[in-house]
Order: sequence, then structure tokens, then C-alpha cells
Amino acid sequence: MSRFFNPDGGNDATIAPMSHRIPSLAAALACGLAVTLAGSTPAQSPPQEESAMTTPAQGTFDVTVEPVAEEPFADGTSLGRFALDKRYHGDLAATGRGEMLTAGTPVEGSAAYVAMERVDGTLHGRRGTFLLQHRGTMGHGEQQLEITVVPDSGTGELVGLEGSLEITIADGVHSYVLEYTLSR
Repeated sequence: MSRFFNPDGGNDATIAPMSHRIPSLAAALACGLAVTLAGSTPAQSPPQEESAMTTPAQGTFDVTVEPVAEEPFADGTSLGRFALDKRYHGDLAATGRGEMLTAGTPVEGSAAYVAMERVDGTLHGRRGTFLLQHRGTMGHGEQQLEITVVPDSGTGELVGLEGSLEITIADGVHSYVLEYTLSR
């Protein structure tokens, strides 16, 4: 048995071996748990003379997560690797392909992952590619997920793209909001 994130946010993080089911950590990344830090206050930035306007892009996506490798250890920890295949619909009409690495612990509700994803398509009608960096942790049931556009990764009409992606799951539908700026 391996321990990974539970995509439904519950505490039952124990699942069947990878050969039988996609570990829920993989599902958490692929489905993208939206995380709101209760009680957190955004850091105040000094006023800027001129700031770029942030544009939201939103829609839904479909995802397939395929296990590539898993290495369980005698101490109850485990490492895993997964292939990601996504289809974005809406303001971002694109495909996403990536790789994810996971780390599970013997403590129920504690795990982590990182992933890199290449997105190829159109964003509000602008054609190009860009990279997303995913970082997720779960400690004793508290989840954090951060997905950001890799700096200087935009190509074509997406050169200068910066931003972050939030993902939510409601009634089985996976949705995204990409808050971005385009300095070009």
C-alpha cells in the first residue's frame, strides 16, 4: 500500500498498489486541489509606478494520469513517477503534457509532489507554448498547491507570459482559472 493525497480532501490516504489504481496524490495534482489558506494575509508590496493588468482565463480540463514507476521502502515511505496528459477547454484551448514525482510517508495525510507541464495551444486567441511548475504538499490533512508559469517559458504569441493557475473540482468537473499578464 502507498500513501498519497486524497483528492477528495478526506483523511483516508491509503490506496491500493499503483498497478490497480491511480494513487490519489496523482489525482490531486491532475485534478488540482485548489487551496485557500485560512486566515492568511497577502504580503503588502510597495506601490509600483506602473503595473501590468492581470487577465483571468478560465474553463475546464480533462486529465489522464498514468503511473510510470513506484518505489516503496521498508520504512513506509515511497517515491512515484507519473505521466500527465491534459486537455484544457475554454479561454485556454490547449493540451498539457508533463511528469510528476511523488513522495509518500507512513503518516496518514502527509505527502508531497512536484511536476512540470508543457502547455501547447491558444490563450485568449494567442498561439504558443508555456511551462507550468506544480508544487503540492499535504501535512496531517492540510493541503497546499501552487502552480506557476515558469518565467521566460512562453513562446510564439505568449512570449512574456507570467502568472499562476488555480484549480477547483465541483460536482466532478475540473475547472481552472489562470491569472496572467503578458508583457509583450
